[in-house]
Amino acid sequence: MQLVDIAVKRPVAIAMFTLAVLLFGMVSLGRLSVNLLPELAYPTLTIRTDYTGAAPAEVEQLVSKPIEETIGTVKGVRTVKSISRPGQSDVVLEFAWGTAMDFASLEVREKLDILQLPLDVDKPRLLRFNPSLDPILRYGLSFNTPDPSVEAMKSLRIYADEQIKRQLESIEGVASVKIGGALENEIQVLVDQRRVSQLNISINTIITRLKEENLNTAGGRIDNGNQAFLVRTLNQFTGLNEIGELYIANRNGKSIRLRDVATIQNTYKERDAISRFNGKEGAEIAIYKEGDANSVDVARLVGIALERIQNQLPSDYALDKVYDQSEFIKQAIEDVKSSAIIGGILAMIILYLFLKDFWPTLIISVSIPLSVIATFNLMYGNDISLNIMSLGGIALAVGLLVDNSIVVLENIDKHKQRGKGLINAATAATEGTKEVSSAILASTLTTLAVFVPLIFVEG
Repeated sequence: MQLVDIAVKRPVAIAMFTLAVLLFGMVSLGRLSVNLLPELAYPTLTIRTDYTGAAPAEVEQLVSKPIEETIGTVKGVRTVKSISRPGQSDVVLEFAWGTAMDFASLEVREKLDILQLPLDVDKPRLLRFNPSLDPILRYGLSFNTPDPSVEAMKSLRIYADEQIKRQLESIEGVASVKIGGALENEIQVLVDQRRVSQLNISINTIITRLKEENLNTAGGRIDNGNQAFLVRTLNQFTGLNEIGELYIANRNGKSIRLRDVATIQNTYKERDAISRFNGKEGAEIAIYKEGDANSVDVARLVGIALERIQNQLPSDYALDKVYDQSEFIKQAIEDVKSSAIIGGILAMIILYLFLKDFWPTLIISVSIPLSVIATFNLMYGNDISLNIMSLGGIALAVGLLVDNSIVVLENIDKHKQRGKGLINAATAATEGTKEVSSAILASTLTTLAVFVPLIFVEG
């Protein structure tokens, strides 16, 4: 028994099945993720390492190159490239399409754990995003009051780094949060060149003494019976006076302290950019998503977190949204949706003008939303998001559906007219549909064949 026979002879069963498909389709629609384009999970990992105070050449030689050599043997890596900036190294790994990124991350972490870097280099961090991509969100943190002081601008930057950044980076789907602008706190040691020349003390000696006396490093483990204790060497400077009292050398029986040959001051780093929001200088908060995260969902979760942060802000701080990629995505999706709906309505109007029969037009009109809603079940089951590409495919399918519906209804009507009332509607529907089913199937497959090569596209 063919599908056409079942549909005609079992109307109640078909009606119940259709209602079930509609119900599950509506539920699936509510759970579909929304993106501008299909979720393309770029197989990339970024190893970020901070080396405070180091020049780009030092960062490249002491950090970037050793990391490149260590992780170059990881399975599935296609290319390795690094970006060495003042005080920071980014090593970007690009994997082959189809690589299981969770297992790749574990293997990279294992390689990094055995890597020996200079003691004053921070522990490498593994990020699931490409730093060359743009952030999905930008916010501005500024003052409500005009002309804030230097200390206030430094406090603003510290608040953004230590409070807002930490809370946002814990959100699911957020890969990294970058803080820029404002004034970044910095302790500067301004060496008196004439004084150190008189005392025959080199700059390298001062740098070495500062590194030796400002430590926070692991010291191994002590085993005591059934107990184990982790040991750390904690000897960091706590204030400017302590830095000034640092012993540098001995000259003529006199101890030379750092304050004797240099001026120590609490100031800010030299800036290469200034961020302004609504005419006021402030700190920029740039939020990057993980490669396989949903932009709209990440933006929503960040928005919820920032509402909570907004309530905790000091009274003289203002947090403003500067850029939100999800708004553009949602607007683009809504435009495609409305275009598809308007196109469907216009198609029905044109059908009625040409057929001049209400019932065939109604049947085709009902078949369109039924088919579209049923499609949401398959999209949800295959983890396909609502995006411009998938909605465009649905719009194309609506056009094919209307064409096929017209052909079938026209043939059914022809069978009824030939029978001149001697055959009932059920027989006419069965015979009319069977007669053109092969031609319709061939026509549809011909159209779909154009998209078959896309199956073999990687990613």
